[in-house]
Amino acid sequence: MYRDPEVTELVSVVGTDAFMDFVESIKSEGVELEHRKMGEGSAPKTPLVVEVDNENTKKDIEKLDIQIPILTPRIYREYKNLSGLEPAGFGNKKFSIKEFSEEERREIIFRDISNGMITHKTELDSNFIPNYQSVIGYFTQVIMKDLRLISGYDILYGKVKDFINNHLFEKKVELENLNILRNLSEIEITRTIVGTFKEKINEQTVLDKGEAEIRDYIKISKTRPFVVKEQGFIVPRKSLFNKIIGDSHFELEIAAFLEQCEDIVSYAKNYFAVNFKIDYCNASGDISNYYPDFIINTTGNEVVILETKGLEVLDDIEKIKRLYLWCDDINKLQKDKKYKMLYIKEEDWRKLEVRPKNFLEFSKLNNYFA
Repeated sequence: MYRDPEVTELVSVVGTDAFMDFVESIKSEGVELEHRKMGEGSAPKTPLVVEVDNENTKKDIEKLDIQIPILTPRIYREYKNLSGLEPAGFGNKKFSIKEFSEEERREIIFRDISNGMITHKTELDSNFIPNYQSVIGYFTQVIMKDLRLISGYDILYGKVKDFINNHLFEKKVELENLNILRNLSEIEITRTIVGTFKEKINEQTVLDKGEAEIRDYIKISKTRPFVVKEQGFIVPRKSLFNKIIGDSHFELEIAAFLEQCEDIVSYAKNYFAVNFKIDYCNASGDISNYYPDFIINTTGNEVVILETKGLEVLDDIEKIKRLYLWCDDINKLQKDKKYKMLYIKEEDWRKLEVRPKNFLEFSKLNNYFA
């Protein structure tokens, strides 16, 4: 309903015993079920509304507000570089050709590319002869969809055809051969085609402009109200929002700590509704968006973009590198505020025997060094 990744949509199911037995059976399909008491005495399960706390007379909205510059994208895709792809130089694994029976050649097997599980089988009519053009087109469309490419189908189609025809197997193949087409449905071969092209396309087309411009500004006070599931939260004094929720308990701990810091004016959780995002090149080489955790306005006329992290993964490293560059770009483009980044790991927070006295001491826990 809300098309918001911070919202988990729920459905309540009520029915007869037989119907509930059927509902229980769908657990095997990956559906998560939670039993909850109903009737007199049971507490309602209601969503939370997070909004700018305009009705709170104890808050100075103008003082607590934070303005965030929005930069033009620095990471972009150069589509004309698609023509520079050279399948002969991909260095991919080459496959031997399996021989399938006539019956197997007409059995199209659909597999989940992530886990290799067979999801569906189709037996082709004896009068139907599949053509390689549709198979090449299928792979081309999958690659474009995964990479969110908006153009270049004609160029990419030719590259995929060349790759399969000349560089995927241990020898050159005839694409009209039904046995070859059946080989292409093998999960390892499918993964190699799609995975290799995604990697090489990103290497060839994802570029960094090396600079950016201020395009606009976001004001936290303009954030529209949004709904989240029932969960833990804190009621802040130093934030415009009426509630601070977190993606983890660690984030709530950090928010509670920020409330006590006399050397900050205000802070805000960077909710999806705020729409403060930074483009970056992820660990797979693809273009993605990164939403930092907190925006903090200090008494020293500095704005600190804070990222907190529990378990670190490869993408987190790329996000932090990009955040550092984002702050550097902002500081070159304007002098009204000094922008800094801060990266705090939960493991370092947990090791502290004594909590920092203020935000300045807290910032010394920074895990990123340029």
